[in-house]
Amino acid sequence: MIHKGMKRRIKVVKKKKKIILKKWVRVTILVIFMSIFIFSSFKLFIWNQDGNEIKDIEKKLIEDVKPIEKEATIENTEIINPPDDKDNDYWNYIKMNMLSVNFNELKQKNKDTVGWIKVEGTNINYPVVQTKNNDYYLNHSYDRTNNKAGWVFADYRNNIDNFDKNTIIYAHGRVDTTMFGSLKNILKSSWYNNKNNHVIKFSTAKENTLWQVFSVYTIPAESYYITTKFSSEEEFTKFVNTLKERSKVEFSAIPSKNDKILTLSTCKDSKGNRVVMHAKLIKIETK
Repeated sequence: MIHKGMKRRIKVVKKKKKIILKKWVRVTILVIFMSIFIFSSFKLFIWNQDGNEIKDIEKKLIEDVKPIEKEATIENTEIINPPDDKDNDYWNYIKMNMLSVNFNELKQKNKDTVGWIKVEGTNINYPVVQTKNNDYYLNHSYDRTNNKAGWVFADYRNNIDNFDKNTIIYAHGRVDTTMFGSLKNILKSSWYNNKNNHVIKFSTAKENTLWQVFSVYTIPAESYYITTKFSSEEEFTKFVNTLKERSKVEFSAIPSKNDKILTLSTCKDSKGNRVVMHAKLIKIETK
């Protein structure tokens, strides 16, 4: 038989072991939480640093290049697919100033530069780059340094010198509203209730252009709306009709088989949903 004193000692030892075990569990949990906190703080620091670098580059680009808005020269201007309806907003939009940029200076800063885009009612006012893939500018800024904020870039499949039926431009949807972070504004009534916002201004080395918005929406990640090649007019007509039907807002612009469209796409959330905008070409000024 085990002596009573021995039983008490065994109980004391077991109790001490439990206390020690609990202490180790608490210490382990504390270490895990501290590690998560330190890692998250580091990631947040890098995220903020990337955003600040983007803002500095953006500010310097605008100061150096000085994109301007001006009236188009009549002799070098063409209006595209005007509607029969004289009350259509189209007729007001083609009177808007064109965005014009000095691309010689931009090309010296980054040879990948193919355009400059401005979206009314948002913070989007950036040069657009393009390279041989759609990956590089997801984590490189305009000066080609590593940066998780990336930059605004055109789909590598597109020919910006001669717009395709669907020209696509991407950028990250940053919470600090840099890049396409403010594209989420297009889903707010304060944006779409102001008709002056329904125009995209896009300047290239060859042309200054205006585009009339006809669709805005959110959608899970897919490849359909970023189709760039179409086998027939019927296929393209079905395509633009689908995009029009998806819109959260009813716009006066009605795309047709004869149009060329501009698509802007960005991430909406961590689930992979996208914010998408489509506009049709309405005016070209040849430089």
